[in-house]
Amino acid sequence: MPPPLGGGREPPDGVRLVELRELLEQSDFVSVCAPLTAETRHLIGAPEFALMKPGAILINTARGPLVDEAALVEALRSGRIAAAGLDVFEEEPLPAGSPLLGLANVVLTGHTAGMSEASVRWVKTEVGQAAAAVLSGRWPKSVVNPNVRPRVALTGG
Repeated sequence: MPPPLGGGREPPDGVRLVELRELLEQSDFVSVCAPLTAETRHLIGAPEFALMKPGAILINTARGPLVDEAALVEALRSGRIAAAGLDVFEEEPLPAGSPLLGLANVVLTGHTAGMSEASVRWVKTEVGQAAAAVLSGRWPKSVVNPNVRPRVALTGG
């Protein structure tokens, strides 16, 4: 049985939680979106690539070490999977001799995939609004660690 969503929430309508094995076996696109922990390092490696469809595409925009790059290179070279899109790498910056650089079936963006002019403007606006809120004694609309609220009193400056 897959783990429940955080906070005991149920998945949205139309969403079915599955084990990683089933997800890899059935998906045409696999987008890795997980934190890097001791348990998730090399979450996707040779055994996981062996489960994927030959036409599958792997996308990693989270953390490089979530994917075993040596296993990924082998899966791409052998046609085990069709392609990959990587915005993060096991070693950053990506070394000049990386075998990923010579593969035609991989797109490498090096932490720039989300850096459009519009996204940069949006980030600047959001950061400015969050800073202004805190300086005014209010919590910003996005708090990564809401457990801090009871322990920290904000006061307007």
